[in-house]
Amino acid sequence: MDMYQNILVVIDPTTDEQKALKRVIDLASRINTAAPDQQISITAFFSIFDFSYEMTTILSSGERDTMRQMVIKEKQKWLDDIISVSNSPIAITSKVVWHNRPFEAIINQVIEHKYDLVVKGTHQHDKFKSVVFTPTDWHILRKCPCPVLLVKEHEWPQQGNILAAVNVGSDEAEHLSLNEAITKQAKNIAKLITANVHLVNSFPGTPVNIAIEIPEFDASEYNSAMQAHHKEAMSKHANSFDIPLGNTYVEEGLPEAVIEQAALKIDAELVILGTIGRTGISAALIGNTAEHVIDQLDCDVLALKPEGYISPLDVQ
Repeated sequence: MDMYQNILVVIDPTTDEQKALKRVIDLASRINTAAPDQQISITAFFSIFDFSYEMTTILSSGERDTMRQMVIKEKQKWLDDIISVSNSPIAITSKVVWHNRPFEAIINQVIEHKYDLVVKGTHQHDKFKSVVFTPTDWHILRKCPCPVLLVKEHEWPQQGNILAAVNVGSDEAEHLSLNEAITKQAKNIAKLITANVHLVNSFPGTPVNIAIEIPEFDASEYNSAMQAHHKEAMSKHANSFDIPLGNTYVEEGLPEAVIEQAALKIDAELVILGTIGRTGISAALIGNTAEHVIDQLDCDVLALKPEGYISPLDVQ
């Protein structure tokens, strides 16, 4: 099974409950069971920065460096304690770095050590508010070259549901390869956690200006034709992956609304979607759309990049 082997889990120093770490241990244990010969490496990581150490003129640069190393060492001990009580059957390495931009610290690690998955928890506020994403989350989603799993509170029970958000209406190579990658990941993870795979695809309704500018334009005929095109493309895609047509959803509307409705309908444990960090035609969802989708979901989200994506932080 083509699965994750080198995983970076981002630790949250502001909380005792490390849900991302729990999820990684669970996922890695399942991969280990499914493929015992596969070596899995987990690194627990976070970056720290204290501006006061940078600003003080009392200390020389050497002394500042010593102070930084002391802070890192102290945090490293805290992290090692968290790892030791996690009872992970798989060895976990700890790493703390000094960096003033957490997202850059994470992505630098990915580029340097070729991680194939980043796992990070999200902040849950009180029940009247949605999950609050930090700028770090958005930067990672947009700029991280490997898949990113954002962990929420939802459990992963057996015979649960995974929702893969695809864009089957396009013939563009980038879309087709991303659809394939998203669906393959869904099938692989479904095998690991004994879940069912569902596919969702949204398509836009009639552009309002066309209906105004061309009075004879038949909006309902246009919508029917669009729906038929997407349903046929979805059927072809689902068949090629042996996914039952009863597990597919093709709806008119904005991706964020359509994906959220489908996820709620099946009580999805995990939604897998494609994001792209640059402007231009999307490989599934661009910036804000991806953020709207993820904000509204109550389950874990796995975000993938198109094949060949190069992070803007990778200057090599």
